[in-house]
Amino acid sequence: MTTAGTTDRMTRLLALVPYLTARPSGVGVAEAARDFGVTEKQLYRDLELLWMCGLPGYGPGDLIDLAFEGDRVRVTFTAGMVRPLRLTTDEAVALVVALRALQETPGLAEGEAVTTALAKVSTVAGHGATTGTPVTVSLEAGEASLAVVRDALERKRALHLHYYVPSRDERTERTVDPMKLHLVDGHTYLEAWCRRVEGVRLFRLDRVDDVEVLDEPASPPPQAHERDVEHGVYQPAPDAPAVRMRLARTARWVADYYPVEEVTAVDDPPGGLAVTLRTADLGFARRLVASLGGGACVDEPAELAAQVAADARAALARYGVTADPAEQAG
Repeated sequence: MTTAGTTDRMTRLLALVPYLTARPSGVGVAEAARDFGVTEKQLYRDLELLWMCGLPGYGPGDLIDLAFEGDRVRVTFTAGMVRPLRLTTDEAVALVVALRALQETPGLAEGEAVTTALAKVSTVAGHGATTGTPVTVSLEAGEASLAVVRDALERKRALHLHYYVPSRDERTERTVDPMKLHLVDGHTYLEAWCRRVEGVRLFRLDRVDDVEVLDEPASPPPQAHERDVEHGVYQPAPDAPAVRMRLARTARWVADYYPVEEVTAVDDPPGGLAVTLRTADLGFARRLVASLGGGACVDEPAELAAQVAADARAALARYGVTADPAEQAG
């Protein structure tokens, strides 16, 4: 999803709960989609996302709750989203300081919006904006990288960056020709032609350790085409090797987080799922299974199952345990 698409969706999500609250008997999904100018499929996605939003605690009684009756939907718990936001003095001061720090970020594209927001919050904060509790604000490394990347895009300059590749647990150094910025699932990505691999790659900015604008023009070759990230960043090739595994109840989130195939409910493990995930990097799958702490059993390929079993035996050996953890591999 692009930055503009994310902004539109956020605005829509903030308006959806008051919209539904004003219709206590419910509203047809088709009618609501027309009112918001989106497809019914997109509205259903927005409603599904609202189910994961709410108050700190994020448990039963904290999250926004909706009820579907046929093709109609109504809100049954608003989690306070119908009440106007009221900031304490310290909260307002913290917001003012953060906006001022953001305003001074080099290459900021939304400078006018930040200035307008700062003026409004400062007015609300009043005298407390200068006399409140001291606030310390620091910019995340990803935000600092974002400013440099935006500068390179605006001036059409190449970039030299140090990048961490989690699938290989490796830090790399490369020169790229920036093409576009994407905001996907809350993360900012630089789409660029990587001269090292001679292909278009997406670089997540919070994994960029260091980035420098070079004094040479960005020149992506004619074959450098922008990628469609509408359905997510991770899009394996159809012919990539298939990894078949069974997920325990605690690891079912994998089926939502990664593009998986053939999702089937299973009784072994109880409440689990059998899924197929395609990846050209079995090392990534190996680390994914290890990170689930026994929550996944690999059925295929046999090579990966053997590696997972060996990893589990090595881990147990560190604790002086010699039991065969074959169940880890399926």
